[in-house]
Amino acid sequence: MAAIEALNDKSGSSKSSISKHIELAHGGLPAAHSTLLAHHLNRMKQNGDPVMVRNHCMKPDPNAPPRKGRGRPPEPEVPFPPGTVLTPPRPSCHPLKPRNPYALVSPPKKVSSGSGKPRGRPP
Repeated sequence: MAAIEALNDKSGSSKSSISKHIELAHGGLPAAHSTLLAHHLNRMKQNGDPVMVRNHCMKPDPNAPPRKGRGRPPEPEVPFPPGTVLTPPRPSCHPLKPRNPYALVSPPKKVSSGSGKPRGRPP
């Protein structure tokens, strides 16, 4: 934000101009400086700190209305009065059949050796 404020461009500051300003101000930066700058600008954009207009960052207008989130807002949760007993949630599928421990176990099926060729049309 300090670099955006220092540049104070009317149409906003591009990533390259912000990067050059930080490089001049702080000197020896790591090799991944451009990646880190892009990451932090995206995080700041999510918080609403800089306003992005045509890939240029600008300071947000203090008189601007707050940004609204996308989609339908969540309904507020109503707290239950004390002493309310909650029922357990219903299962989402059919209950499994109980296994009979005395049932005979069928032997595994044998895999036929056949001709050794794979099934289907060759590629």
